[in-house]
Amino acid sequence: MLKSGPPDPALYQALVLCAGRGERMRPLSDQHPKPLLDVHGKPLLQWHLERLASAGLTHVLINTAWLAAQIPDYFEAHPPPRGLRLGYSREDLDFGGALETAGGVVRALPQLADPFWVMAGDVYMPDFVTSREALEAFDQSPHLAHLWLVPNPDHHPSGDFRLSPAGLVQNLESPSLTLEDPLQSTEQTYTFSTVALYKKAFFSGPWCTIPSGNPAGTRASLAPMLKAAMTLGLVGGSLFEGLWCDVGTPERLAGLHEPARLAP
Repeated sequence: MLKSGPPDPALYQALVLCAGRGERMRPLSDQHPKPLLDVHGKPLLQWHLERLASAGLTHVLINTAWLAAQIPDYFEAHPPPRGLRLGYSREDLDFGGALETAGGVVRALPQLADPFWVMAGDVYMPDFVTSREALEAFDQSPHLAHLWLVPNPDHHPSGDFRLSPAGLVQNLESPSLTLEDPLQSTEQTYTFSTVALYKKAFFSGPWCTIPSGNPAGTRASLAPMLKAAMTLGLVGGSLFEGLWCDVGTPERLAGLHEPARLAP
């Protein structure tokens, strides 16, 4: 049972990040936001929403900035999975552009349940399960964040983080967490899939100085905050070895779906 009790029906259980410009995806992203690019007959974003709905989530928030109106327009013409209610955090209207990952999450924080899922809308991982069991285990843990890591892809061979035998995610610059994690650190590195669970307390820690709701529209990256929390042993992790692709370039998109085309 979640410590916070049943989810507030007015709060969103997941945030899907869809605000980025997608510079490396040009020219495809010049006319369409990356999460609406088509993979196997449906937009990237649709794959996420279907998985979230199948796991029992009912409220999903989407942050938008670049060509932002296209996403709600798409889901007006193509309704989301049955039982799923969508909301939008319009960074374009509020601040004229994307707030980066941490800035966008903190902007949405008052609308989110505790804990909540976060994932990038331009990542393809059709077999990932946002399970209730994972949510409950995280809620009962001392960790403030839980990241899903994947084997390093060819375009990112050095990885982002290590995963200790005790299930702690470690910054590559840190030799080991000898106090919080007495088990020896591994040298194996992994890439952050973008899928994670967070407690709201993560965004009120000393590493995050942005007030909840981000009223000033502060742009901030998530990576430095995660690394600071990792030094205290507050970030757990799991390895996901299913199909995963960061659809960041036309070449990667073409590798998933030939010929690559845009969602209608």
